[in-house]
Amino acid sequence: MVAVRYKTAFTLYPYKKVPEQTGTPVRHPVVIVGGGPVGLTLALDLGKKGTPALVLDDHEGAGLGSKAICFAKRTLDIAHRLGAAQPMIDKGVIWNVGRVFHGDDRLFSFDLQPEAGHRNPAFINLQQPYFERFLMDEIRRVQSQGAPIETRGRNRVIGLKTHADFVTLDIDTPDGPYQIEADYLVACDGARSAMRDMMGLSFDGRMFEDNFLIADVRMTADFPTERWFWFEPPFKDSGQSALLHKQPDDIWRIDFQLGWDIDRDQELQEDRIRARVDAMLSSQTGEVPDYELVWTSIYTFQCRRMKEFRHGRVFFAGDSAHQVSPFGARGANSGVQDAENLAWKLDHVIKGLAGEPLLDSYSQERGHGADENILNSSRATDFMTPKTQASRLFRDAVLNLAGRHPFARPMVNSGRLSVPCTYQGLPLISADALDGPAATRPGAACVDAPVGNGFLLDLLGHDFVLLVLGGSTPPDMPELRLVHIPDPTPELAVRYLGGNSGAIYLIRPDQHIAGRWPGIDARTIRVALDRALGKD
Repeated sequence: MVAVRYKTAFTLYPYKKVPEQTGTPVRHPVVIVGGGPVGLTLALDLGKKGTPALVLDDHEGAGLGSKAICFAKRTLDIAHRLGAAQPMIDKGVIWNVGRVFHGDDRLFSFDLQPEAGHRNPAFINLQQPYFERFLMDEIRRVQSQGAPIETRGRNRVIGLKTHADFVTLDIDTPDGPYQIEADYLVACDGARSAMRDMMGLSFDGRMFEDNFLIADVRMTADFPTERWFWFEPPFKDSGQSALLHKQPDDIWRIDFQLGWDIDRDQELQEDRIRARVDAMLSSQTGEVPDYELVWTSIYTFQCRRMKEFRHGRVFFAGDSAHQVSPFGARGANSGVQDAENLAWKLDHVIKGLAGEPLLDSYSQERGHGADENILNSSRATDFMTPKTQASRLFRDAVLNLAGRHPFARPMVNSGRLSVPCTYQGLPLISADALDGPAATRPGAACVDAPVGNGFLLDLLGHDFVLLVLGGSTPPDMPELRLVHIPDPTPELAVRYLGGNSGAIYLIRPDQHIAGRWPGIDARTIRVALDRALGKD
């Protein structure tokens, strides 16, 4: 990516000398390299569980530029569990509707959350620096209450050595180098991961021969808070596709697909960027409003991943482990899900509640999620930019039909938007014993629903839970926290019971479903619990 030189938008973890810089290396249970959305989510989740986490970052806070802007409902559900969601929603631009255009034709719109009864919206648009700031605000709050989280800015890892049961890190600071040790190291240091390079690990996949121009524009405009996507946009010099999103602070994200054979330096010249933006705005409003170019960048992207996300005592999460195109908002959202998946597993192993095999499931489950995201991202890119004449004929036929016939609209792919991964069929998940709703099958993330004056996800919390609904009888299991709802709300019944009179769900700490039954004895649930802990 060609972008502005790194400057800090928010100073979140200013450099401060620590005693161990002049002493012998200190062993930390978990060291996280990278203070972005993934690293901060992981640290906050571990700290709230009481497991110490140290975050190292080579800067002092969030960098300039929007970067990730679309945060999905699943990410907001995770942030809510961690206590950081409400400021994000208050600041963010809430949207559920997207519109698809082909040239001058408005083809159709879609609603990502057509049903009521959810605490959080389908998506918010929020610049990544704000997302990081609100996570850090919550970290500071829980630090003041004793949560064992530490963040160190301008601490750049310059070397690492792995051992059988720990990792040694060499760190450079403004006051010189020092060493620390970690029982477990988690690399959350992005697509150009220095940790991955230091370990000589590969990052394999497919590179797409295309360039995209991002322009973040500050202006006052009457466009609705929707996602607008154009195939073959009608405005001058706009490329093969274009995208418009509203962000907070009167900033609008505009993407132009420029093609492969371009002069990057020329395309980043202000007059070239303004010509494209002017053409887009005048085509929609008949005039060009006053606007400010806040941030611009040209990027290419790859769909690739590491073969394994765990290498002994070292784990990789977020863009350091996998990379996808930005169309579909799968980057930061999938990285936050990585963090949540790994946090409870590290916590259980460090506390002696589970063995090392549980940690292997992180790579299995999140590798499955990465494959799903890469597949969807690759399909979107191939649809947006057909590689053969036959593919183009098919794409154009689908677009022509989609404006008139609903059956064709699911085939239009302008970036299928992020949804949580389902771990059905993977080792920690028990076989389905209930003919119930597909959305809440074993392996799926729990779907929210209203319960009393609140919502279901609030009742589930941070640990293993036995959720008993309707007419099913709760088994006697003092080792599991019980949530018993004998009279489910209509929304809860539709989403968890289907046509059944009762159901029992075993829910993991990351609020994924480990198993479900119409009614079951304690012994069977203990077997499922052992399986969910990697003891099977």
